[in-house]
Amino acid sequence: MPFLIVRAILYAKNRYRSWYEAEETAFYFRMRDVTMENQKYGMKPLLKEHAIDLFVAVIAGLIVSLAYFFFQNSNDFAPGGVGGLATITYHIAGLKGVPWAYFMLAFNLPIFVLVTIFVNRKLGAYLIIYMLVQSFGTMLWEALGCTPYCASTYGEDFEIVFACILTGVISGVGFSIMLRHFGASGGTYAISALLKRANPGLNIAYVAFLLDSSVVAVAFFVYGMKITPTVCTLINLFVANIVVDNLLSGMKVGYKFEIITDRPEELSAELIEKLHHGVTEMRVEGMYSHSEKHMIVCIIRKKQIGEMMKIIRSYPGSFASYSKVNEVFGRFRKK
Repeated sequence: MPFLIVRAILYAKNRYRSWYEAEETAFYFRMRDVTMENQKYGMKPLLKEHAIDLFVAVIAGLIVSLAYFFFQNSNDFAPGGVGGLATITYHIAGLKGVPWAYFMLAFNLPIFVLVTIFVNRKLGAYLIIYMLVQSFGTMLWEALGCTPYCASTYGEDFEIVFACILTGVISGVGFSIMLRHFGASGGTYAISALLKRANPGLNIAYVAFLLDSSVVAVAFFVYGMKITPTVCTLINLFVANIVVDNLLSGMKVGYKFEIITDRPEELSAELIEKLHHGVTEMRVEGMYSHSEKHMIVCIIRKKQIGEMMKIIRSYPGSFASYSKVNEVFGRFRKK
């Protein structure tokens, strides 16, 4: 079991590095766009955009609150990041009369206020709305008489692993909506933005990873040095990261082939005819033989990879490499 936990942590570390580097780029492009918009409209963005932003923040907050109320809060394990620290503090305090939502707000709102002051006012404001909806959403489900998924209510039909997985899946959907629209989804991203502003050379991937890792370590001691809550926290983090990673990669995933060939006209014509995708041809020079070659670039769907390879093999002397393209914009047929 310890070996598996270490492997999971190392795997998560590698995913964090690539994931947060990508989201760091999206985060700052979003802030740049907002700044340009403010300059264009004199700090008065269109009412329609305000309505869309508000709707996205509310929906994302409600989705995450579903995960926390139904599957996480009643099962003694913590989510990642700042929310995890708030949940652990709530568990330590043992104040049954004080809602968990108050601890979430106490930990997250000061960070979002700092983002509003030092990073971007509009972004900080919508993060505050998102956190208010997320926190008080758990109280809303309780007021509506909803029943959480836990051992006391489901008895023998309850499985803690299902609660971990569902928490990660549902919260990951909410995080993805916020990340895709605003470039940030919670306290960890807000802290990363503040640290990046103070120290532009800082690697925020490690900061975020250390924050979530600390939650896992602290959870082990807080929940009675038991393996189950610790593993549950790891599973939740792992599943949420996978969901976010896949949803942010886009719905139009493609595969880019780069083919070196001496018969570009024939190969291009066959690719266009059979795969129904456009082809781009470039003249290149091989540095070993210093002979002129042709490189064909074509982006296709995953299910077309086999047919593409079959076509390439029918042209002796040609070779190719391909890589995953997270999202394709513009005219790209779904063949």
